Amino acid sequence: MKEKRFEFGKNWMGFLESVDETTIVAAEKSLKNLLMVENLSGKAFLDAGSGSGLFSLSAMRLGASRVCSFDYDPDSVECGLVLKERYFPNQDRWRIERASVLDEAYLSVLGTFDVVYSWGVLHHTGNLAAAMNNVIPLVKSGGVLAIAIYNKQPLRTRVWTAIKKTYVVSPPPVKFIMLWTYLAYCAVNWFIGDALRMKNPFKRYAQNPESRRGMKIYRDAVDWIGGYPFETASSDEVKTYYESRGFTLRNLISIGSGSGNNEYVFDKK
Repeated sequence: MKEKRFEFGKNWMGFLESVDETTIVAAEKSLKNLLMVENLSGKAFLDAGSGSGLFSLSAMRLGASRVCSFDYDPDSVECGLVLKERYFPNQDRWRIERASVLDEAYLSVLGTFDVVYSWGVLHHTGNLAAAMNNVIPLVKSGGVLAIAIYNKQPLRTRVWTAIKKTYVVSPPPVKFIMLWTYLAYCAVNWFIGDALRMKNPFKRYAQNPESRRGMKIYRDAVDWIGGYPFETASSDEVKTYYESRGFTLRNLISIGSGSGNNEYVFDKK
C-alpha cells in the first residue's frame, strides 16, 4: 500500500487567496537576500518543487530570462498556473509542469540552469539523498544551487516525524485539534519571547503576520505540522556532500541548533 503523503498543494491553494503586492515584494526580497543579487536578468531559473508558485513568480519579476517550475503535487502545479495567468499571461518564458525531483528521466531532458532553487522540498520527497543528488546535473557550470533543508535534531527529528505521520493519516477533527494545539504553543512561545526581549507582545498580531519569505504564518504552520514525508540533515552534512561534488558554499543562513530550515547557496565550480 502506498504511504500517505501530506497534500501540500491544497494548503497553498488557500494561500493564493491572500497573495498581494506586499506578499510578492517580501518574497522577492528574501530571494535576493538568499542569492545575494539585485536581479536575475538574463538568468535561467529552475524552481524544483515550486509549491505555491510564489518564488517562480518572483524570479519572473526579477527578470529571469526563463523560468521552469515543476512540482509533484497537482494542486501545487495549479497554484503556479493561477499565478502565471494572473501576472504573466501568455508568457512562454515561464513553463510549469507536474513532475518529481526523483524522476531522473524527466530531469535528464530539462537541460541546465543558472539558478536551481529548491526551498524546503528535497526533505519531503521520501528520499532526501537521491533528491540532493538529482539536482546536481541541473546546475550549469558556474551556476548556483539554492536549497533549504530541515535541520537535524536527533531527538526532535524522531518526535516530529511521528507527529507529522500521525497528522497525515488522521481524520479532519484530529487534524484540527493537532494544528490549533501547535498554533497555541507557538503563540505562547512568541508572547513569552517578545516579553523577555522587552517588545510589545501584541504587536506581531496587530497586522496580518507574514514570515520574511512572504508566506502567511498560518499556512507555514499547516505546512510544518503536516509535512510528511520528512527527513533532516545537519549543515555540516549538506556542506560536505556538495563540496565533495564540485560546489563551493557561498551563503549559509543557519538556524543553529533550532528547528526549521538551514538555507544554502552553492556555486558550481
